[in-house]
Amino acid sequence: MNEKIESLKGKLIVSCQALPDEPLHSSFIMGRMALAAKQGGAFGIRANTKEDIAEIKKMVDLPIIGIVKRDFENCEVYITPTMQEVDELMEVKPEIIALDATGRLRPNGVTLYDFFHQVKEKYPDQLLMADCSTIEEALHADELGFDFIGTTMVGYTEQSKNDKIEANDFEILRTIISKAKHKVIAEGNIDTPEKVKRVIELGAYSVVVGSIITRPQLITKKFASALK
Repeated sequence: MNEKIESLKGKLIVSCQALPDEPLHSSFIMGRMALAAKQGGAFGIRANTKEDIAEIKKMVDLPIIGIVKRDFENCEVYITPTMQEVDELMEVKPEIIALDATGRLRPNGVTLYDFFHQVKEKYPDQLLMADCSTIEEALHADELGFDFIGTTMVGYTEQSKNDKIEANDFEILRTIISKAKHKVIAEGNIDTPEKVKRVIELGAYSVVVGSIITRPQLITKKFASALK
């Protein structure tokens, strides 16, 4: 593990993403968002698309978890679903590439097992993070050999729709940490400083926070809803 990755231990990673239908969609803005995150104390950035990552790298020298979100017909997997997205990310070389590691099939019916080995064969030295939605998926990804196991998809898949990452004092996270051999990154609905502190106390290597820091339309909605 290089120094940049070691610097993430016990620290905050901020997800700086805005999709095409969002008001802040712009690589220029995401670069500034990453700089603001760094100034606020973030030690890493999670970002979507090679364009955004290239801009972010101009603004901050922090380790980046890179993804490409792309929709494919008749496929529920959208986080770095195929080799095309991995190839795009390798043009800007984020320290870590994250990909959907749920049990769902990728485009053309490719399994996670096959895809993981294809990526490892092509880019043997690239660090990979598994975005999982259940304990079983996390332990499967751990067994496959992902460098980082993330709780990113908990509550966002059919198989986890009734689960909440914070339920029973982060029971899902605690179970994964207790059984996984690789580093576990807490991510998904961790939206208060208290939750951030707690997941690190429980043994998460790092914690990713996104919308509550970087999506002003959602932050505004919380305040506006309080007045309805």
